[in-house]
Amino acid sequence: MAAKRVGIVGVGMTLQSSARRDVYGIELINEAVRAALDDARMTRKDIDAIVIGNMDHFEGINYVDTWSVDGSGALGKPIMKMTTGGTTGSTVAMGAYYHVASGMFDRVLAIGWEKNSESDTTGAIITAFDPFWDRPTFGGAVAGLALEATQYMAETGATEEDAAYVAVRDRKNALNNPYAHLRMELNIEAIMGTPYLAWPVKLGDMCPRTDGACAVVFASEDIAGDFPNAPAWVHGVADRHLWAYTSDPYVNQHVKGGTWFPAMERATAELYGKVGITDPLEQFDVAELYLPYSFAGLRYMESLGFCERAGAPALVRSGATDMGGKCPVNPSGGVLSSNAIGATGLLRVAEAALQVQGRAGDRQVPGASLALATGFGGCYWSDELVIGIEKPERNRG
Repeated sequence: MAAKRVGIVGVGMTLQSSARRDVYGIELINEAVRAALDDARMTRKDIDAIVIGNMDHFEGINYVDTWSVDGSGALGKPIMKMTTGGTTGSTVAMGAYYHVASGMFDRVLAIGWEKNSESDTTGAIITAFDPFWDRPTFGGAVAGLALEATQYMAETGATEEDAAYVAVRDRKNALNNPYAHLRMELNIEAIMGTPYLAWPVKLGDMCPRTDGACAVVFASEDIAGDFPNAPAWVHGVADRHLWAYTSDPYVNQHVKGGTWFPAMERATAELYGKVGITDPLEQFDVAELYLPYSFAGLRYMESLGFCERAGAPALVRSGATDMGGKCPVNPSGGVLSSNAIGATGLLRVAEAALQVQGRAGDRQVPGASLALATGFGGCYWSDELVIGIEKPERNRG
């Protein structure tokens, strides 16, 4: 059976905030689901299968796929739960995509959510590290990211101010996103003046802890024309996990072969080969990238091929990734503005779909027709999706 072409036909997201005390988990999920179904002019009965995910061990809960059925609408339907760390939302999107591309289902609902206000993120993350070598140093996510940042600075000559440009850009963009958690305009001096969490990473460089949910409807090409919104077609997906290339995800990022971020670079090479991307800065109209802290907005641009090694500081400072630039990055404000972990990667996909459909409101990039969405998390897991308004010749995995 030939793979089916897959389009995104419905998007729903909740208000993202530090604490959604007005709802509990099932209600938060249902808020996003109802919005996505309304957007696609569908009801629960129209959905064939559901893929759902969050970082459940952060909240100390289990079996979200079963106890949340009143919120997800999955009662009596096939449902799959996926959890891959920070990439959970993008992995959920890829799972829903594969469900439809396989030809087994025509309409699949992807759901990502998190209530960080009820979680112990640091206590959970530390269990991912080697108990002898890493746990005494990496008391949560920030320390590992700081180690990555110091390595990047040492090898490229990048500065803390270079990273601050990324934070300024994304936080400014969030002002145009009514769903964003943090909506504030800060300049370089303000970012540089925030306290250090783990040198060189400052509070102004980091993403928040957010409550929120997102839902996306994926549909087969056979029925994609039946919806009110023109489909945002998934041209291709790819993912890689770092453990296949090195034994330590933080200490040994620069492995043999000269790769900078091995998992991302291998996923990028596969995806770009599938969809014919040779110059991402020129070919993509917009990018929604999973940047959990400002330094990622430098290093990841290089691994995604937007510029040469050590070229990201100049690229960001040039304005090429600003709104109105050659390829705006994170018009939504990105992860630096909202980080409901299980939803975060799916939000990147949802925002990319809205952009190519021309439905992103005040954060719209004029004329956007091809977008890149990424997810980052786990032990340096990297998910990537290319989404466009034109129907692809064939889904290529």
